[in-house]
Amino acid sequence: MTQPSPAGSNRFEIQARASDSQARSGVLHLHRGDVRTPAFVPLGTKGTVKSLTPREVDQLGFEMILGNTFHLMIQPGADLVADFGGLGEFMRWPGPIITDSGGFQVFSMGHGTVADEVKGRSANGPGRQGRILGIDEEGVRFRSYVDGAEMFMGPETSMEVQAKLGSDIALVFDECTPFHVTREYTAKSTERTHRWLDRCLSWHKANGPEWQMVYGIVQGGVYEDMRRESTAAVAARNPDGIAIGGSLGENKEQMYEVVSWATDELDRVAPDSPRHLLGIGDVDDLIRGVELGIDTFDCAMPTRIGRHGTAVVADPGNRWRLDLTRATARDDSRLLAEGCGCPACSEGFTRAYMHHLIRAKEHTVMRLITLHNLYFIARLMDRLRDAVADNTLPAVAAALRSGANPWDA
Repeated sequence: MTQPSPAGSNRFEIQARASDSQARSGVLHLHRGDVRTPAFVPLGTKGTVKSLTPREVDQLGFEMILGNTFHLMIQPGADLVADFGGLGEFMRWPGPIITDSGGFQVFSMGHGTVADEVKGRSANGPGRQGRILGIDEEGVRFRSYVDGAEMFMGPETSMEVQAKLGSDIALVFDECTPFHVTREYTAKSTERTHRWLDRCLSWHKANGPEWQMVYGIVQGGVYEDMRRESTAAVAARNPDGIAIGGSLGENKEQMYEVVSWATDELDRVAPDSPRHLLGIGDVDDLIRGVELGIDTFDCAMPTRIGRHGTAVVADPGNRWRLDLTRATARDDSRLLAEGCGCPACSEGFTRAYMHHLIRAKEHTVMRLITLHNLYFIARLMDRLRDAVADNTLPAVAAALRSGANPWDA
């Protein structure tokens, strides 16, 4: 792990730019250490990357993790985390941390999550204790999913919690609108997000740690004019970095188009600011995101599918996924990936053995597949980063999209 950067140093250093795309590579100089970009950020939602120790995540090659403001505010509480010296000390993670604003989680209780939207189910179905009680200019009142107690989160609340968590990068509080809302609602929501951005920046300037970077968030739904206007409006506030959030469309083609509107505008108005893409982490999305000039990504995908028996592999025809719960894995003597150096593959564990563990409901398999998935993603980002620096990204991206392992591309 790299050493912390001194306060006041240049916080983002672009070291190389691709000649035939918007891709760039560089280094984020953060309070708790440096992060080489482009980079993937695993989720440590509740103070842990699920099933792994911080040392294991570090050894896989990750330099930053994400903590969830909403969940940590509810349990164990920001004050307790602050008493232990911040989230890094509390969970014994040695490197930088980015915290989301809590906006995505709190608004998911009203709009529904991405999974709710895809499956057509109610956001407030049976067994869901969390509820939005009201949204107004001040913020959002909701019920805790832990005990049903009424709680409040607004711009100042979010920034105060993130200051107590002591994250290196704090994201401003925003309204994360899903794909299905109207253009009129999207416009009103985006305007409110910009007003909340002003309040977040004002609170942080007066009260936040000097070393904590603050990222604004671009909204605007799937509408080009609103996306471009939001990007310019956020950049005009001069935050330390810019994240791209909200609904990015109903398919990958639309998602890439929506992201490109924001990065095109950023090339014009804030070419040297770091850029983060929220909640995106599929292999093909990471490759395209790098080409579009994204510096950092976060997503639950590698750890979430690992816990459900699916490995990330170089198989674009199956969305880079290997479902080890299927009967075809029962007598498969192959490793998850040939030449892979992850703890699961390097120890020689076969697909058949992992299928057996899944059927036997042994928790060991969740760790093995999670370790493999994160190792694969870490090596993917290493390869993309090197390709930008070497100006070989088109060839490397083509090989990866054709099914090459990151260590062979």
